[in-house]
Amino acid sequence: MQFHPETCHKNIQSPWGSLTLAANPTGLSGVWFEKQKHFPDTHAWTLANQHPTLLQAEQSLQKYFDQKWPRACSARKALENLALDLSAGTDFQKAVWNALMSIPLGQTCSYGQLAAAIGRPMAVRAVGTAVGRNPISILIPCHRVMGSQGQITGYAGGVWRKQALLKLENASINSSSAGHNQ
Repeated sequence: MQFHPETCHKNIQSPWGSLTLAANPTGLSGVWFEKQKHFPDTHAWTLANQHPTLLQAEQSLQKYFDQKWPRACSARKALENLALDLSAGTDFQKAVWNALMSIPLGQTCSYGQLAAAIGRPMAVRAVGTAVGRNPISILIPCHRVMGSQGQITGYAGGVWRKQALLKLENASINSSSAGHNQ
């Protein structure tokens, strides 16, 4: 992924480890768990602990951690005042990431359902790849996507974090798959 040359970042703590938040003049461009897959090289980015977009993202995440988002609230509604910059993705990836934001808090969907939602029902594997490359963890809720039988599948931040996020949301998951793909 190619990020804006004026990208800045800050680190915050979550209940599941350190998070790196990134923003540029257009909006929030990243939220990654420490050492997750596809973690970008942040060395050239400016540390900006007081950047307004990063502070706003931090507040949104804190509301999420404290369970102060309304039940059945989609990420898109919860983040309506937070500008997002998804320009580092392809058009296909952006379509998938936008569809992820429609999955309500506490609910899940399958990769197949997500593929159908973007009008590409045969592109299940490509959708899975795009979900895995989501640059804005938690706020664009890729953790709400499950396998075709409701099983917990991989997560770039670690399956144990996916399980924890779903538990925080009281999402209904296939209990026989709680340890799947660890």
